Amino acid sequence: MGALVLFAAVAALLLTGYPVAFALGGGALLVAGIAILTGHFEPALLDTLPSRIYGVMTNQTLMAVPLFVFMGVVLERSRMAEDLLDTMAGLFGNLRGGMAIAVVLVGALMGASTGIIGATVVTMGLLALPTMLQRGHDPRTATGTICASGTLGQILPPSIILVLLGDVLGSAYQKAQLAQGNYSPDTVSVGDLFAGALLPGLLLVGLYIGYVLWLAWRRPERVPAAGVAARPGPGRVLRVLVPPLALIVAVLGSILGGIATPTEAAGVGAIGALVLTAARRRLGVELLRTSARSTLQVTAMVFLIFIAASVFSLVFRGLGGDAAVESFLTDLPGGTVAAILLVMVVMFLLGFILDFIEITFVVVPVVAPALLMMGVDPVWLGVLIAMNLQTSFLTPPFGFALFYLRGVAPDSVPTGALYRGALPFIALQLVALGILAAWPELATWLPERIYG
Repeated sequence: MGALVLFAAVAALLLTGYPVAFALGGGALLVAGIAILTGHFEPALLDTLPSRIYGVMTNQTLMAVPLFVFMGVVLERSRMAEDLLDTMAGLFGNLRGGMAIAVVLVGALMGASTGIIGATVVTMGLLALPTMLQRGHDPRTATGTICASGTLGQILPPSIILVLLGDVLGSAYQKAQLAQGNYSPDTVSVGDLFAGALLPGLLLVGLYIGYVLWLAWRRPERVPAAGVAARPGPGRVLRVLVPPLALIVAVLGSILGGIATPTEAAGVGAIGALVLTAARRRLGVELLRTSARSTLQVTAMVFLIFIAASVFSLVFRGLGGDAAVESFLTDLPGGTVAAILLVMVVMFLLGFILDFIEITFVVVPVVAPALLMMGVDPVWLGVLIAMNLQTSFLTPPFGFALFYLRGVAPDSVPTGALYRGALPFIALQLVALGILAAWPELATWLPERIYG
């Protein structure tokens, strides 16, 4: 009962518009105080808060977060996306649906190199959307393609959400091992999730391109050829594509090859981003200052929510919430399949109103230990969650990709067109989620090949 009161209190605070971190931490402490007075919470549990917060701030894995954010911000400000989009549009623009395919490919490249959804969506909205509308593309298709392609950074490694999930699931896996009495030093790592997410991410890119090709066949008036005058030469294509691909290979390859930890690889990525920006003659004091400020803001937000979520999870456990969730999931008719399905549905619905960071830090620690004790593969579960949370950027009313594009789209494009344009891509994400659920090997095959 106390755990339900805690959820209700935090939900009420969130609905008032209060900052998420303060609503989580403050609401949890408020409920804990009331529970102490009524004799339903052991106050000695709060003595562990300092050590929990210290553990968050000294977590080696989480050190990768500011480095990956800095890498992404620097690359976004280097205008790499502009050159990629111009080159891809030149390659595919004379084909029906070619401009939309170029947007998907640029979104995939930018997602794998920067991982910053807002920057990718805004950049492509400013560069590609006017051209697509001018060339006769349907506004729904144009805006939906841009929004969906911008979210590919959520699932394609190296991704911030995979770093966060790696840490959260690692803790949940160890908790599940201890609860079962067979503790092992082995755990799920960020590298496991990076390897596991690679094939599902490419599957999603393929589904997006397949949808565009289907439109070009069945609804050619919605994706006409852009009619680009000149195709870029091989030299320009290599100059534009090789640097970001080399950076992706250096960062991701060093992790998957066991050469570097995610934190070390993130440092390599940050240095590589500075080198690429300097080679493009766009590295200056102002770029460094604005990039550092943006990195500080994002990192502070992530860690503040993480600390608040640690307070929430401590109070939730003290009120018996962990045991209640475990009992509820294990007693469901249908067993493990029903439990996973319920968790996925709940996360999808929460994505309509909550940010992926909040769901990762609040919901995943609650449900993951119970699912892992039921024998669910942690890598498969992590990739399922990441792909599910990707939909939160497209689902109204609070789909951030929709907000980002609305801010730069011309007034001639109604907001309703943005929402309707996102629907087919939400459906494609759910199809990819279903394929991954039916064939777990998509997520587990590559990690097993690499790590054994």
